[in-house]
Amino acid sequence: MRTRFVVLQLGVAMAIAQAGAALQAPVPSQRPAAVLFQPLLADPKEPRFFATYLWTRSSRLASRLGSVGLGQTIGLLRGRDWQLGIGAAVFSEFNMQSSTTDLLNTDYLVGLPLTYQHGSLTTRLRLFHQSSHLGDEYMAHTNARRIDLTFQAVELLVARETTRWRLYGGGDYIFAHSPTDLKPGVLHGGLEFRQPASLLRLGRGAAGRFVAGLDVKSIQDRGWQVGWSVVTGLELGDPLADPESGWRWSVLLKAYTGPAPYGEFYRDYVSSLGVGVGFTL
Repeated sequence: MRTRFVVLQLGVAMAIAQAGAALQAPVPSQRPAAVLFQPLLADPKEPRFFATYLWTRSSRLASRLGSVGLGQTIGLLRGRDWQLGIGAAVFSEFNMQSSTTDLLNTDYLVGLPLTYQHGSLTTRLRLFHQSSHLGDEYMAHTNARRIDLTFQAVELLVARETTRWRLYGGGDYIFAHSPTDLKPGVLHGGLEFRQPASLLRLGRGAAGRFVAGLDVKSIQDRGWQVGWSVVTGLELGDPLADPESGWRWSVLLKAYTGPAPYGEFYRDYVSSLGVGVGFTL
């Protein structure tokens, strides 16, 4: 029941967002990009709307997972070359092998990103909070005990963009946290490719282009073990809007290996392969 409710929420949110974008379509040339620092394509914890089916290898997680995200980053204040925004998201994982589709983990994230753009360079300084919770069904069926994983962190990322490529790097520092032995450092970088021209057109409603991304995180709490996230697929957008503005659907193949990006399982190692759909305003 809870799974169907979350998926229903995702579908309703996507439909409302798409309808809102469609209502704005008559003036695409006057519509600025939603945010100065575009969402990271391959980061598993970037606020966005998505639903993904994963085949996984892990000591505790199920071999088939449903992963759902509900979130977005929006601009609040904007100057000529800077922007203050707010980003919030809920990420949940479900056991797709269970007859009750048990909720395994939910991460809540909220942050205030301050971004600055100078030429081809864009910087994001973000203060954010994350808290994580085990699913009730998972605890009842496995007698698992919840880890009180909650932290506040600051992130700094610098990206360089060209017509096709974006290269970014930086890291996070966790300055307040539970459990108390959580080590604070995260190194973060990645590379993205977006085809500048349309690969296909679906009438007047959408234009599709090839996209691919690599996101890499090295985590001090795991002895600087590296998590590798790779995505590739098709991004469908408003053909009348600039490439980085307006609504965008995506159909992506996803692969991950490294420390689990799912809060309550953060000290586990996981490998996964799957396919998902996403939506961004």
